[in-house]
Amino acid sequence: MTIQQQKDFIGEFINIIWNQGDTSRLNEFLHPSYTDHSIPATLPGNADGLKQWVTLTHGSFVPETIIEEQVAEDQKSMIKITMQMKHIGIWRGIPPTGLTVTTKGYRCFRLQDNRIIEHWALIDGAALEQALLGTTHVCAR
Repeated sequence: MTIQQQKDFIGEFINIIWNQGDTSRLNEFLHPSYTDHSIPATLPGNADGLKQWVTLTHGSFVPETIIEEQVAEDQKSMIKITMQMKHIGIWRGIPPTGLTVTTKGYRCFRLQDNRIIEHWALIDGAALEQALLGTTHVCAR
């Protein structure tokens, strides 16, 4: 896979899995030995855990992840993201507000055999929660 193909592949993963919430296509993107180092500790750190996490997230938000920057090298890709999240369901005990809130973060992927074998993320969940509680600036749409 070329560097550009890696970038396109990661962009497609973000769009299909995270933005559209289509977990039926996870096998197209994830290596059989996939490990997720960033999902909550209450979920398994594998494809099943990721599927659960995407489903839970989509139950609370209509998410849109925007890739701001992307760097890739041999079998690795790092993206800087902005997430716009319309709050439609309970999240961490916070009832739905209908607000669209924004947070930022980073995702790092390692590929093997043209699929994602490892994932790490650093997302500013505190900013998201504070925006929902009205303790920071909120972008209402």
